[in-house]
Amino acid sequence: MAATDYTILLVEDDHNDVLLIKRAFQKVNIANPIIVLGDGEQAISYLAGREPYANRTLPILVLLDLKLPRKSGHEVLEWLRQQRRLKRLPVVVLTASSESSDINRAYDLGANSYLVKPVTFDALVEMVKTLNMYWLIMNRSADVSNE
Repeated sequence: MAATDYTILLVEDDHNDVLLIKRAFQKVNIANPIIVLGDGEQAISYLAGREPYANRTLPILVLLDLKLPRKSGHEVLEWLRQQRRLKRLPVVVLTASSESSDINRAYDLGANSYLVKPVTFDALVEMVKTLNMYWLIMNRSADVSNE
């Protein structure tokens, strides 16, 4: 499969952050399609394949903000890790919080990585380069069922 066959799920409610992250992905020439969802309930519905996402493509990577409306990123992560068919899906927390309580809770709930959003665009581009190299090129993902 080509890289474009592998979807990335970005769960982020800040429109400006979405634009910056997408721009950084373009600058790094990452061709993966990015699905953007703006709250935790949408993320759970999408991952569960509920309407209106019944025909969704499972992502190869989830980029998850913590401070989300309706359900927090922590709640999404907790739900995801309880799903027999989805629990191995790689989740990278990408958030503004550098609070140790948020970091510890995210790892306790099964986050694969925790990244704090950089302040500058150049730093974001460097982070996306590293994310691409590790999670999209080098990493070998576990099987995740599409059922």
